[in-house]
Amino acid sequence: MTTTHAETRDRGAGSTAHEILTLRVVERHNQSDGVIALTLERPDGQPLPEWTPGAHIDVHVGQDAVRQYSLCSDPADNTHWRVGVLNVADGRGGSRLLHETVHEGSTIQIGMPRNNFGLAPSPRYRFVAGGIGITPILPMLRQATRDGADWTLVYGGRSRSSMAFLDELAPYGARVQFVPEDTDGRVDFASYFAEVQADTLVYACGPEPLLRVVEGATEHWPEGSLHLERFAPKVVEHYADAAFEVTFELSGVTSTVPAGKSILEIAEINGISIDSSCREGTCGTCETYLLEGDVDHRDSILTSAERADSESMFICVSRAKRDCPRLVLEL
Repeated sequence: MTTTHAETRDRGAGSTAHEILTLRVVERHNQSDGVIALTLERPDGQPLPEWTPGAHIDVHVGQDAVRQYSLCSDPADNTHWRVGVLNVADGRGGSRLLHETVHEGSTIQIGMPRNNFGLAPSPRYRFVAGGIGITPILPMLRQATRDGADWTLVYGGRSRSSMAFLDELAPYGARVQFVPEDTDGRVDFASYFAEVQADTLVYACGPEPLLRVVEGATEHWPEGSLHLERFAPKVVEHYADAAFEVTFELSGVTSTVPAGKSILEIAEINGISIDSSCREGTCGTCETYLLEGDVDHRDSILTSAERADSESMFICVSRAKRDCPRLVLEL
């Protein structure tokens, strides 16, 4: 789901552990137009696993579909988790199914928290949220406040009625700038980020057009200042697929990855177990360590520096470069 620093990501490369929790919905709340908040707990009342601001969970929707949602509750509360779900009319149907079928008392299958968007320690933060992108930012605000950091948030949406969690943000006062587009227009991020602020990290989450503007507005900031989370794959330019060979080192398997097939699919065909979820390079579940070869990175997670280092890759979308005949993976 993200682009962020390696130091703030729970890497878990090549992990095969995939615990599933059955949680009960104890509260369903209409947060705004098209957004519901679901509060979850263990039916037996036992504590939930620890997580850190920026983490997301897999939500198993129906029989086969899995969707990722950011945890937006308080990480200090180990009795409840909360997610915000936007009913996406042109999406893949998962959010609509949750809106229509999940109510208080329902039980749903949940994966363990993963964090591709971790909050790095800093004395100052500038947060940007667009629409449902507010969800991973909420626990970051709590953490930054506890840490005594200086922070501000710019939160935009189509209209005020479409912007969720306004009641939770109100107590922060002037630290939060609400920008409904229908009344206030769009934020001038070029001006907002014109002056580089020392020792400041920028965290942004929202729709792709917003993230592109923020990327452009912070190009002159120091490397590593900007951290992004995407809910949809970034458009990545790449060459047409070509066949190559892949060796799964620990499994002792070598196979050909033809054009039009992913490494993940070839691993599954050969009976090699690896966790996966989104299959579009956004969730981070299938991250795998690279032992040998040059990668054509096509994910929406790694930074340019991480791509250059090529310590790992996301095998649901990334491939060998056209001039690289073979990859060796730690699987």
